[in-house]
Amino acid sequence: MRGKNRLGLIGLALNLYLAAGLGGCSILDSSPLIAEPTIARQIPMLDTADGSPAQPSQPILKVAQREPPKKPDPKEEPPGDDAIFDPFAKEDEGVDEEDYDPWEPFNSKIFEFNQQLDKWVLKPVARGYNFIMPDPLQVGIHNFFYNLRFPPRFFNNLFQGKLKGAGIEVERFLINSTAGVGGFIDVAERMDINTPEEDMGQTLGFHGVGPGPYLVVPFLPPFTVRDFFGYFVDIGLNPINWLVLPIIEVEGIPSVVPHSHRNTTTIIQLGARVGDMVNERSLNLEKFQGAEEATLDLYSAVRNAYLQSRKRQIRQ
Repeated sequence: MRGKNRLGLIGLALNLYLAAGLGGCSILDSSPLIAEPTIARQIPMLDTADGSPAQPSQPILKVAQREPPKKPDPKEEPPGDDAIFDPFAKEDEGVDEEDYDPWEPFNSKIFEFNQQLDKWVLKPVARGYNFIMPDPLQVGIHNFFYNLRFPPRFFNNLFQGKLKGAGIEVERFLINSTAGVGGFIDVAERMDINTPEEDMGQTLGFHGVGPGPYLVVPFLPPFTVRDFFGYFVDIGLNPINWLVLPIIEVEGIPSVVPHSHRNTTTIIQLGARVGDMVNERSLNLEKFQGAEEATLDLYSAVRNAYLQSRKRQIRQ
């Protein structure tokens, strides 16, 4: 009995750490272990003796990237709008105030660990997966997991008073769950039924909660402290995690997999998380191609890309 109880506790711990496989409404959903940077390093131009502009001594480096096949992102900034607007900045506060990284020594070490894990484990596995798995099926799996994460997106629209967005999320879920064969086909996208994704980190930002320090943790995409807290709240907002595969036990509410079968829940949650992660990495095999050679500081580039992306999302 003592051995069985010990296994149950281990299962519970793994569930809490790996629950994002079915529950999380992610900032970069099931993203690879580091966020996608958009990098262009400019080399200053110098004048020659005759006054004509000289050519740079080395070429401008730019990362070419391939976006995963997914629905158009309505969060993109309008053309020509280069400035990032922070609706929660104080009058005497510049937009760079949110680029707060007091834990950089720790973060950079975890970032390097995640990068090496991606290079030597996740990416090779994703290449093998990509070889045997047809692209349309990979896109279908992506759509399926995205459809499962409907509840946190719906609730966060409500929490922000975005009733139209909440209605669109319900419409998308019903259409894709029926006509889309359980969510494998994104029929709603083809009907141009889209709305910006919302998560608890955005909800907290919407209500004036500051982002806090930048944070990098093993096995997960980057966060701010606000977004890290919101990430786990979103797990609790998904009924799958307490009605189907319980990692949260609610007294008096039964679940499809009984609470006593924590090892079964752990295996299913872990398998779903790993499968989703490998599938997403396979859809993004070229995402970091050449990034290490194209920038002097990949850590800073990834951090800045993430923080700027979050500012745009909260702005909307």
